[in-house]
Amino acid sequence: MYEENTIDYYLKSAWQSAANKYNQIASQFGITQATGYVLINIYREGTAVSQIANLLGVKTTSLSRILNNLEEMGLIYRQVNDADKRSVKVFLTPIGVEKRKIAKQVVKDFNAYLDEHL
Repeated sequence: MYEENTIDYYLKSAWQSAANKYNQIASQFGITQATGYVLINIYREGTAVSQIANLLGVKTTSLSRILNNLEEMGLIYRQVNDADKRSVKVFLTPIGVEKRKIAKQVVKDFNAYLDEHL
């Protein structure tokens, strides 16, 4: 069996193409597809690091590099839960809110493009 004969090959190929396009667009705004996705999923009341890791499908330890980069860029800040020191929530800074708006618009525009052309 050739991998080109499997459905998952085409799904993976299509997703990789979409992710590459997202990365090309995101790079124009100084972020990546993954960081844009993180920004979109951080809410006003904060989002737990474990919740972000689940959304991305990565372990919390793997997520720390992305969060460190976002923190260095001034897009997020982290806050430890006073009741449970193991729990950390992530919040957007004002600059992060602006980048989040851009990321959301990129997703909407790209989805409209796909909807129009598929």
